Formats: sequence, C-alpha cells, structure tokens
Amino acid sequence: MRVGTLRYQDRDGEGKHPLIAPRRGHEISENLLSHNSLRGDFTSRHIGPDASGARRMLDTVGYDGLDELIDAAVPDSIRTHSPLNTPAARSETEVLAALRAMAARNEQRVQMIGLGYYDTVTPAVLRRNLLEAPGWYTSYTPYQPEISQGRLEALLNFQTVVEDLTGLPVAGASLLDEATAVVEAILLMRRANKSAPAAVVVDTNCFPQTLSVVRARTEAVGIELIEHDTTRGLPEEKFFGVVIQNPGSTGQVRDLSALINRAHEQDALVTVATDLLASTIFEEPGAQGADIAVGSAQRFGVPLFFGGPHAGFMAVRQGLERMLPGRLVGVSRDVDGAVAYRLALQTREQHIRRDKATSNICTAQALLANVAGMYAAYHGASGLRAIASRVHGHATAVNAGLRAGGVDTLHADFFDTVVARVSGRGRAVVLAADRLGVNLRLIDDDTVGISCDEKTTDAIVARVLEAFGVSAGVRGADGQSRDSRTSGWIQPDLARTSPFMTADLFHRYRSEAAMQRYLRRLSDRDLALDRTMIPLGSCTMKLNSAVEMEPISWPGFAGIHPYAPDEQTRGYRELIGDLESWLADITGYDRVSLQPNAGSQGELAGLLAIRNYHRSNGDTGRDICLIPQSAHGTNAASAVLAGLRVVVVATASSGDIDLGDLRNQLEEHRDHVAAIMLTYPSTHGVYETDVRQVCDLVHDAGGQVYVDGANLNALVGLARPGEFGGDVSHLNLHKTFCIPHGGGGPGVGPVAVRAHLAPFLPSHPFDTDGVTGPVSAAPQGSAGILPITWAYIALMGPDGLAAATRTAVLAANYLASELTDSFPVLFTGADGLVAHECILDLRALTKATGVTAEDVAKRLIDYGFHAPTLSFPVNGTLMVEPTESEDLAELDRFVAAMKAIRAEIQAVADGRWPLEQSPLRQAPHTAECLLADEWTHPYTRREAAYPLPSVMADKYFPPVRRIDGVHGDRNLVCSCPPPEAFAIDGDREEVPV
Repeated sequence: MRVGTLRYQDRDGEGKHPLIAPRRGHEISENLLSHNSLRGDFTSRHIGPDASGARRMLDTVGYDGLDELIDAAVPDSIRTHSPLNTPAARSETEVLAALRAMAARNEQRVQMIGLGYYDTVTPAVLRRNLLEAPGWYTSYTPYQPEISQGRLEALLNFQTVVEDLTGLPVAGASLLDEATAVVEAILLMRRANKSAPAAVVVDTNCFPQTLSVVRARTEAVGIELIEHDTTRGLPEEKFFGVVIQNPGSTGQVRDLSALINRAHEQDALVTVATDLLASTIFEEPGAQGADIAVGSAQRFGVPLFFGGPHAGFMAVRQGLERMLPGRLVGVSRDVDGAVAYRLALQTREQHIRRDKATSNICTAQALLANVAGMYAAYHGASGLRAIASRVHGHATAVNAGLRAGGVDTLHADFFDTVVARVSGRGRAVVLAADRLGVNLRLIDDDTVGISCDEKTTDAIVARVLEAFGVSAGVRGADGQSRDSRTSGWIQPDLARTSPFMTADLFHRYRSEAAMQRYLRRLSDRDLALDRTMIPLGSCTMKLNSAVEMEPISWPGFAGIHPYAPDEQTRGYRELIGDLESWLADITGYDRVSLQPNAGSQGELAGLLAIRNYHRSNGDTGRDICLIPQSAHGTNAASAVLAGLRVVVVATASSGDIDLGDLRNQLEEHRDHVAAIMLTYPSTHGVYETDVRQVCDLVHDAGGQVYVDGANLNALVGLARPGEFGGDVSHLNLHKTFCIPHGGGGPGVGPVAVRAHLAPFLPSHPFDTDGVTGPVSAAPQGSAGILPITWAYIALMGPDGLAAATRTAVLAANYLASELTDSFPVLFTGADGLVAHECILDLRALTKATGVTAEDVAKRLIDYGFHAPTLSFPVNGTLMVEPTESEDLAELDRFVAAMKAIRAEIQAVADGRWPLEQSPLRQAPHTAECLLADEWTHPYTRREAAYPLPSVMADKYFPPVRRIDGVHGDRNLVCSCPPPEAFAIDGDREEVPV
C-alpha cells in the first residue's frame, strides 16, 4: 500500500505530509509515512487524520492510495492542469508577523467621519469571553435548538434591546448591515402594501451609502425610487412606503410624528433608519408612529472593523412579524413545559419557500448581535443613557465652540453629528484635522461633518475646534454625563420619556464577575465546535484556528473606519489585494470582489452582474434563471431579487441534473435564458460527470453559468469552476476558508467572475459611475474578518489547501463506507463514491418503524453530537459532512453513535420499545428528567444518558428536552420572558403573548 506524499518547504527545511499529493517525478517510499515528526507544521495541525489514520480510512474505502481515490471520485473532465499559485506555506510566526506589519500600515486616527460607523469601547469581558471565545464563535446556526439555548438566549436579549429602544414590539435576530436592512424594509413594505403603486419615497438625508445600495436593489426588482427631501413634506406621487433617516446623515434629529401620520393617511408604510444609542435619549421611532425601524447595532461595543461585520437590525409593528426577513428567535416550551428558545416562523426560510421567500438572507450577524446585546446588558439602561448623554454633550460642545468662533452649523437639533459650513475651506479643515490625528467627513468643499462617539473626549473636542481655527476655551465642553432631558440640550418634544430595558436581565449582570459567569453559563448550554464534531452537510464546520482568529481584534484592523482615506488604509488594501489575487487563482476566474458580506449577497452580486451584462448587450429579454431542484434555497430567492424569473430543472434518479429536461427548458426559453445556477459538487454530495456538458448547453443557448461556491471546499486544488465552464461564482469564506459561523454569522461571500463580467462587479458605494452598484454599505463588506482567510491561505500554502480538499473527500467516503449498511447513502457518483459529504437515507426505516430523521437528530444529542443537516436537500434524510479537520478518533466516535442509534431503531422494529416510549422519540434527555422520582420508560436511565461507554467521560446534558415548535409559532413571543415564566414549582405559567 502507498499513500501519496508531497515535499514542501518550511522554515525548518523539507517536510512531508501523507495526505498531500505528490509532484510529478517524486518517488514515494514507505518510510515517508511517519507522521509524528510532522506535527509542527500548520497543515498537519489543521488536517485531522495522521498517516496511520489515513491508511485505515483508505483500507475501509478500498483504495491503495489517496491519489487513486481522488482520481476515481473526481471526474477527469473537471480536473485542473495547473497547480495553485498561492504563496508557499508560512509558519504561524511568519503569518502573524506579516499581519502585524499590515495592521501597522493602517494608520489609526480619531474616527469622527460618522455615516453610521462610530468608535466604541468593547468591554474586555465581552471581547475575551464572547468575541474571542470558541464556544461562541464556532457554534452553528441554532437549527437544533435543544443544543443552542445559550446562543438563542443571547439573540433573544439582542431582540429585546432592539424592541425596547425602537419602541416596536417585534425585532429580528439581526441583519447584515444598515443599508441592506433598509432594502429589506422596502421589500417588506412592498409585500405588505401590494395594492399601492410600486414606488417608494426615500429621504435624501439618508446616509449616502444607503442611498447607493437602495438605488441598485430597487432598480433590479422594478420598484420606482423617489428620492425626496421630506423636510418639505411628501411628494405628490403615489407610493407604498417612505424611508426616513433620523438622526439624518447631516445629523438632524426631527419629530417625525406629523409626517408619519400623513404617510399613513396616504396608505403608505413608514420605515425609520435610526440609531439605537440616540434612542436612549431621543424619542423612539415607535412612539412617533413608525411601522418599521432599521439600523446598525455597531456602536454597541462592536469595533469599526473597516466596515464590518456589524449587526444590522429590524423591528416592526404588530401585524408585520410574519413578513420579517431573516431569523426571529421565539419563546416556546419543551415537552415537559419548560421555557425554551427556538428560531420561530421557520417556514420563511429559503430552503422551504425558495423563490417565494421573503428574503435571500440566510446568514445573519449573530456573533456581533450577541456582542451588542451583551454590551447593552452590561451597561444597562442607565449606562447607555449616560454614554448617549456624554456623546451628545461633546457634540453640543463642538457645535457651541464652532458657533462661538464664527463658524455656522447646519442644525440646532442633533445627536452626535454636527455639520459645519466653511465656505470653500472644507479640504483645508479636513487636512488640518488629519495633522492633529482626527478624521472628519468632507461632504463637499463648503461643508464638513463631525461625529462624536463613546471615545470622544474634551481633548478631542479641542483638537476638532483647532482644525477649524477656533479656540477650544468654550464653556460646555466638559462632556460630563448628564440627564439631557433637564439639561436644555434636547427640546422636550424630541426627548424620550418612556422607560426601556426594564427586564431583570438588564440589571443582573452589571459587574464583570456576573457577566463573565453569565457568558460561561450560556456557552455551557450549547454544543459548538470546541466541544464536538459538527457533521453538518453543506455547511463545512471545520477548524477555525486560534492563530487565524487572533488578529481580528488588533487595533490596526479593528479600529479603522470604512471611509478613511486610502493613504491611511494601506495595510487593508494590501491584504484585500492579496485575497483577491489568491481567490481568483483558486477559482480560475479573472476578478474577485470581496464586498458581499454573506453568501446570499455574493449570489445576488453574481446574478446582478449577469443581468447587467445581458442588458449591456441589448439582451433585455434574458430574464430566466434555470435552477436545479437540488439547489440551495437561497439560489431561487437571490434570482428573484436580481430581477430574474425562476425555472426549475428536474433532477435525475442519480441525483444529477436531468439533461433531457435541461434541453427542453433551454429549447422552450432559448431567447430568455439569462443563466443557470449550479452547485458543484451538487447539493446531493456527488461530483456530477456531465457538468461541462451542462455549461456548454447553456452557453450555446446564450446564457451564463453561475457555479454556487458553497461546496468549493471539495474543489480547491483539484478543479477550478472558472476552467470547467463557470462564468461567475460566489465563495463562502465562512465555509471553505475558515471564517467561523459564530452562531449563525458573520459570513463573507466574495464574488468571482470571468473577465467579461468584471465591469459589472459591485461598485464602491460612492462611485456614481458603477454599473451594478453596491450590495453592501461598506466598500469591502465585512473586511474586519478577512485576516482570518488571509491567514488560513498563507498558513496552508498551495499544497496544504489541496491536501485539505483531498482529506475532506477521504473523510466523507470513509463515513459513507462505514455507515451505508446502517443508513444507505442516497446518492453516489463514479465507482460508488461521494464528494465531501453524503446523504444518509432514513425514509425506508421511517416507513417501517416510524422513527424519523428528526428522532435520530435529537438522539444524537444524548451521544454528545450536533446533528447532521436534517431533511435537506431531500426530506427524511441526514446530510453528513465530516471536513478535513476531524481526526479518525472523532470520526469513529460518530460512526459508533450512528450504529448504536441504528440498533435502537431495530429495537423499535422488533417491538422491544414502543416508538413513543423509545429513547429515540423521548430524546434528548435532560439531567432533570433523568433524576425524576418516577421513571416509566421501558429503557433504563443509563441507556438514556450513557448509551455508549465513551459518553461517560465527557457527558453533555442538554438544558431542555424536545421543543414544541408549533406552540412557539402559534404563540409568538420574541422578547425576554418574565421571571414567572421560569417557575419550577406548581403549575407553570403560560408565557404572555
């Protein structure tokens, strides 16, 4: 037997890894298989199986070597003939040094540009115990709520903060950023007001990047955009909705009550883009009659991050909650009646509603939403009000100083932003401030904006005034915390009078010790990647190494404003340039944009590029997007949002695209086909052999080929989508390239294109000449987490990247081989092999015994595992993806659990256990239920809690039992429940609706 090896260079000289493919001409000898001496290099730390493990896995699959397995599994027709051209692997020390050098080239300033991005203090207890804690950043989206109670409670806290501060009763679990949240609000208003004309009014005092994103997105879906100065009232045209920024881009704070009433009289809905910190001292949007409030929670402890990731938010009035985009955490109960949290109204998810989905957003910004929610809990209402008053006090001092010095300012009523009129001196003032270490906003040569934040001090105020040539000795610049309602700074009709954040949560964790323990208690309720393998198909839960994560909180990356001058961001621009080049090489495309801040947004950007390409050629009738039945649900939703019509292509019995149906669809719609969206390898977990033929057929019909990059981790180093027929792909950096899932986000979804589509990539938000426009509020989207992917690629090098792919394929085929006798693998490709994931088919077992895939998913919790992907893409199945990071011991632990569960199913089939009283249907088992005085089940407590001896060593007990989803949807509660809801004595109280 032999296992392929590859020679590679590192600082310590020549090394070999048994899972890396051999270069041509290199002989492989048995003595190169020793792996223990190789554990010092990063690739061997990232890749789980060692030499002996790989050999055993290959024996199980039935191949002599890894090269042979890869050659059999991956069609030769798609294989690349050029090795990756990314730089050779570097050591961890070298990578950190390179990133430090880049961070140092990002010049730090006092950031007073504003535009929705403000410096803030991330409490150390939150940075260390949440943002930088693997229990939080490696957890997955809470689709299995029983093992997600910690992150769900944290998201519920965030929702409660948003609801209280906006004065609206229902808030979501976060969106992607403020600009796209405004777009989502426009789409919601349109869904809720379909009888009105397809026109929306957007106030001209919205942030310029918001206006830019709105222009691009409304044009694509045929909504007329009316940009209007609403200080002059409403336009005469008919419209379905109005969007107003308050505080506005120029800082003005307004009482919108009368304007909102007039809009309602015209049967229009109103969205207010607001600031959560401002809403602690200024009247909240809900109190003024707004139907929807949106914005960014960034200034609640989340670093600037050069534009993201930041948690956008949306809150709505009663009656609109079932149209809310994205995710919503709700309060339900488990089978014992205990309060339990879950994602509510999940029928809105794209995988179910597809082209009828309310939004294409699949990920959120969960990790950052949790930071923001905990920041609010740590400070409490009084602390937030004090911060807001201090911010407003400094802005007032700036305004007073400028006016006293003869500089006119634009508005008398403002929160944190003052705009000064300087009569042709704008550039000179901004340059003077720069010399003093302060970034101001140059609106034009006659006006300059100054935005204060949590970090503003009296000394900074003095520097700002000096830049304007004004003496700093102006009374009122003390910036001390005051009650603004009695200070005279805020007009009574603008001041907030209602209480907020009154729940016990916001009073209980105000000390660091209490907060630290709260965060630990919540993370202990969850299963994350730091505790166990998460074998989710299509989601790639691989190692997020500490060395990759470390740089994101360095000030040189975390403290940079997205609209800082280019000369201050040389480090970021170098890092981004490297990534664009590396990702283009990995994918075989010509250009890459890193702007899309989620995979769904990358899909949208790619489809918009295709749409605008056809339009530029005069093919305005090409508006059909062909989508296979097995495609990711976001594909269809993104196509609709790009202004395309969806036509479904059938799937053959093999799981491949039905070529006959494809030909029929192309013939029927020949002159209207804009694109086909392929996921490759397919969502069924196989390398389809005829993908080149599919691409050729679509190209011959005049269409473009979109290759969904969700499964790129099965291609890196083996094949390039841009070489086997793709015109555009989005990539999930949070999957293939190690950005962690963070409980449901952040994500990054770069879009890669061939040269002819490059002119149609997303443009800078301030670029008025961009054809497609932006898809994100920030020029580089979630740039703050790009150092993670840069580090991963630099650490792995071209050989390590290819080794990761090859190992992922080996691991998936090992699990398929081990489990197929217990749970048949639904789809296989050549020689009975799968790609990087496999679908286990439980439908026959369900028919014979009644045991469902969900039962297996819940029972796996008792074995200490997160479930595989449940009932996607085929109902009644489990999709399993082991990734390259799991070693053989962990893979075998999962195999043992699945085989033990199969034996339990057999016990049901044999009549030993009635289904309803079996450990499968009763799972998961909490410690409380196991300690109950009465035990009536036909299986023992030990069989419930310790189904295998290996479980005893590190037992995870879920905090709740199986959750009643129907109850939660019918009795929607999406804010912190009252204390009596948690009563354990006597009859449980119903959570009020």
